[in-house]
Amino acid sequence: MALSRIWSAFIIVAIVVAGVKCFFFGQSDIFNWMVIGKADDPANPLKLDGIIQTCWVAVELCLKLIGILALFMGLMSIAERAGGIRLLSRIVGPFFSKLFPDIPKGHPSMGHMIMNFSANLLGLDNAATPFGLKAMESLQELNPSKDVASNSQIMFLCLHAAGLNLIPVSVIAIRASQNASNPTDIFIPCLIVTFVGTIAAMLIVSFKQKINILQPVIIIWVLSISFVIALLVLYIVSLNAEGIKSFSGILSNGLILLVFLLIVLGGLYKKIDVFDAFIDGAKNGFDTAIKIVPYLVGMLVAISLLRTSGTFDVVISAIKNGFAFLGADTRFVEGLPTALIRPLSGGAARGMMVSTMETYGPDSFASRLSGIFQGASDTTFYIVAVYFGSVSIKNTRYAIGAMLLADLVGVCTAIGLAYLFFG
Repeated sequence: MALSRIWSAFIIVAIVVAGVKCFFFGQSDIFNWMVIGKADDPANPLKLDGIIQTCWVAVELCLKLIGILALFMGLMSIAERAGGIRLLSRIVGPFFSKLFPDIPKGHPSMGHMIMNFSANLLGLDNAATPFGLKAMESLQELNPSKDVASNSQIMFLCLHAAGLNLIPVSVIAIRASQNASNPTDIFIPCLIVTFVGTIAAMLIVSFKQKINILQPVIIIWVLSISFVIALLVLYIVSLNAEGIKSFSGILSNGLILLVFLLIVLGGLYKKIDVFDAFIDGAKNGFDTAIKIVPYLVGMLVAISLLRTSGTFDVVISAIKNGFAFLGADTRFVEGLPTALIRPLSGGAARGMMVSTMETYGPDSFASRLSGIFQGASDTTFYIVAVYFGSVSIKNTRYAIGAMLLADLVGVCTAIGLAYLFFG
């Protein structure tokens, strides 16, 4: 019901705002652009896609997902038959069994989740999505109420949405293209914010599910991960922008190729028909991509209405006026559009970040803050629509609230770190 109310609110608020602009402020063409507008139309003052074009974009996105899902789910099928997923599940079992007490020991879902988290950590969105969808599918097998999100699914998605990421390569690349004096200066703040957001998500869901996070196993794993991240930070801060980009490419893409190699070799060692296993998994990837089309269309259309109606401009203006009235520093408000739209659309948030850089300069406080926002969280509502939609879950319970609360913690942390690092 939570998702239904939020979706309805998006549409109602957007149309009301657009109606006020049309009938009270003389923007008589706003309804037209909200419905049939195209972002690449020179005559379109909004420079945003309307709902008709957004429907096409949603379907095109799913079509592009088909190939990615087929590839990675095919490889996952080989890994499962060869026993690789069970091995991975045993390795992470001591830690995950505490965070996911409802999952039986050695269940394949643990291996699927760790593959998803690893891909996220390395910034491999194309790999993270198939692994995540496979994790949701395996968690759904354990779900007693098939249309209601289970505790394990909520914990998994909240941790996934927190977006723990080692190196925000795309943000650094965009800052470099905008001629920032130091494109990598947002690296440490981004890493800290994603880590804080992930811990916040774990604490929020653990509190809701009455999980004791002070257990020795959890503390040891969290400290170990923190130590590894700290070592990587010490190495990466010694590199320049080009060095970071090169290191990230070798680390992330090299590991993906290594995983492919190990999966195929493992399958051959176990004497399974690797190609037959791949085809079976790839078929499942095709079915999953088609299944999420209606969920993605519904969510992206609602988000499109919010953007084209100018609702975000109204919210930003109200926030800025509110803080100005209180006598507080309002520089951070100029970077907030990226944070507000990030849970809704990664592409739109990227556009907001570029726009902020072009407006205020790449080395401005607002631009640096916008870069931290972009590199330090994931697209909450996209994740909800795609991942819950892939297993036909209608009741998401408190998942959205927990994700947005973790996002809020990340936003507040980002603002604080921006003032700490950049004054």
